[in-house]
Amino acid sequence: MRAQEAENLREEYQVNEAVEILGRMPKARFDETVSISAHLGVDPKQSDQMVRGTVSLPNGSGKSVRVLAFTEDAQGALSGGADFAGLQDMIEKINGGWLGFDVAVATTSAMKEVRSVARILGPRGMMPNPKTGTVTDNLAEAIGAVKAGRVEFKMDKSANVSIIVGKVSFPQEKLSENIEAAIDVLSKLRPQEFKGKFIRSMSLSATMSPGIKLSAKIYSKF
Repeated sequence: MRAQEAENLREEYQVNEAVEILGRMPKARFDETVSISAHLGVDPKQSDQMVRGTVSLPNGSGKSVRVLAFTEDAQGALSGGADFAGLQDMIEKINGGWLGFDVAVATTSAMKEVRSVARILGPRGMMPNPKTGTVTDNLAEAIGAVKAGRVEFKMDKSANVSIIVGKVSFPQEKLSENIEAAIDVLSKLRPQEFKGKFIRSMSLSATMSPGIKLSAKIYSKF
């Protein structure tokens, strides 16, 4: 990166400006994933201040998502777009160390048995959850949403959140639309009882790039 561009990274930018700067940065030999990262003002030790959610990116995430469906109707789930489907057989595979999927969905009736692998899937953020729309009796709809670009995110123990918003190969206007959609969703997840500044800082980056600060004007009202 040129010295002048590195110096500019100390400034804050509007979304379209940040995307333009990202587009000028040296590229890796693969299509890098682009994310926004936010530091929140909430207390991660308080259960009622946990922040997690999903965003349906208008232009998709650019990622090929492998979906596992926990259901007794495996054939129906496979016909609905799942890459893997089953119940006891899938649970046994997971207990054996298999984790060859990105997102898991489940029917409500299957969750009683799926909870037996919560200790494996939970810490990895892969456990089906009604709050993220991955526990439902309409598996085809859930699978379609995930494949179309629905992205899950969850605050970590340091009150940081990272949300995938696309790939560096995306046209800049489409990447900007995804970023704005993600910021809008995150801003609406402010815990009801929380008092104070919800989003304290936010930046944009690709897999191999430094972070580009987003202007506080975008999120200071949250």
